[in-house]
Amino acid sequence: MRKFLPVPLTQEELHAILRAALMAPSSKGSHCWQFVVVKDSDTLQRLSRCKQVGADFLAGAPCAVVVLADPSVSDVWIEDASVASTMMLLQAEDLGIGSCWIQVRDRQTAEGTPAEDVVRDILQLPAHLRVLSIVALGQKGMERKPFNEDRLLWDKVTEWK
Repeated sequence: MRKFLPVPLTQEELHAILRAALMAPSSKGSHCWQFVVVKDSDTLQRLSRCKQVGADFLAGAPCAVVVLADPSVSDVWIEDASVASTMMLLQAEDLGIGSCWIQVRDRQTAEGTPAEDVVRDILQLPAHLRVLSIVALGQKGMERKPFNEDRLLWDKVTEWK
């Protein structure tokens, strides 16, 4: 979902989404992830320019969660933070809330500045934390067609005998 209504999430909705992230499994129970909730429209506007392509819709979202992790706590911080991000997306969908993952790690602005550095500067994040993604959240501002299950790539699945 890349189009949102200008309606804030309720505290209950946001709490349920963050609860799902905090319940996400992590390697060895390390819980290396951290989350920054952003509701300020000026900050969301600035974050929407953190990379060259694929974050502009963030300017129209009423809320976003920046997903961080500490690589010194877990060598699989990318996987752990990815699972937590996915848990938020699934919980949002279950609540009927629109959401979209914005990849930040290994992305850059048109000028070549790492997107992580842009996000870190805007939010004044400590240098030891890595920015994996931003999850945009809000009431759905468009209708999407249901997923066409005829397009599932079942040939990518092998059953071991």
